[in-house]
Amino acid sequence: MKLQDFHVEIADWSRAEQRSALLDLREVVFIREQGVSEQRERDGLDADCWHVLARDEAGQPIGCGRLTPAHKIGRMAVLREWRGRGVGVVLLRELVARARAQGWPEVALDAQVSALGFYQREGFVAYGEEFEDAGLMHRAMRLSLSAAAEEAAPPRDIDALPAGTRSETAAARLQLLADARHQLSIHLPLLGNDSYACAEELAELRRIATSGRGARIRILLHDPAVALRNDHRLVALAQRLPSAIQVRTPVEEADLACISACLLNDAGGYLFLPEADRAQGRAARRDRASQAPLQQHFDELWERAERASELQALGL
Repeated sequence: MKLQDFHVEIADWSRAEQRSALLDLREVVFIREQGVSEQRERDGLDADCWHVLARDEAGQPIGCGRLTPAHKIGRMAVLREWRGRGVGVVLLRELVARARAQGWPEVALDAQVSALGFYQREGFVAYGEEFEDAGLMHRAMRLSLSAAAEEAAPPRDIDALPAGTRSETAAARLQLLADARHQLSIHLPLLGNDSYACAEELAELRRIATSGRGARIRILLHDPAVALRNDHRLVALAQRLPSAIQVRTPVEEADLACISACLLNDAGGYLFLPEADRAQGRAARRDRASQAPLQQHFDELWERAERASELQALGL
């Protein structure tokens, strides 16, 4: 498994330290390096945007990006010495994952012509003629996020669940497990002993795993070795039911840097936490239209992941 030498976090524009880090990065890349005017670069939209910030192992800012309320990705900037090392891919995928979680049908961006290939590799499609912006040639690009949702989603029957505190998130998780019939998808960058470990949750997981022929629980776990060392009860359950509970580990650096967590069941329910180590998120018992893009993202991560080698010796 490739070790990461950077990580990505959600940046809060209202916090002075994070705001300064974002602006400093953009000044280096856009204003000093590319000659964009300060007036053009600082367009007054930042307070309403959702920002991501990449830092190196020492905590120094190395890259950033933002998602505007107009469903547009922008201000993608990576320091010169960090380019070509996967930072931009991680930032972009985190922004796309956020757009998917919001249920947006598509996300757009204006790409510098020199960066078209980078965005095309992530599925973006260019359209229209080239145009000049801040002295640099660009093309408009977009990525459709709605195809899977439109095919999979019947009319919405939303039954929202609160997920703003740890107790609310735990209650939402248990409700979604109880609603599941035969299948679950679980993405866990971090597996703490307060998640999927209580008797009620384990009983529901055991019920699903033994529910019949179509039973399948897929778990994406970033560091299964830690869960194994901590004797986590979910790992113990997977040892006993290896045919129904499958565990994989992301191997691409961009996937390992994903900081969100989710629980998706086969009843149209979902729990989504933008930051896995924080309880604040969104959840609903029956909302297939919102669940579908999260399921699509999970399936993409699953296909790129590998069987957890740390657990193979235990028969998983």
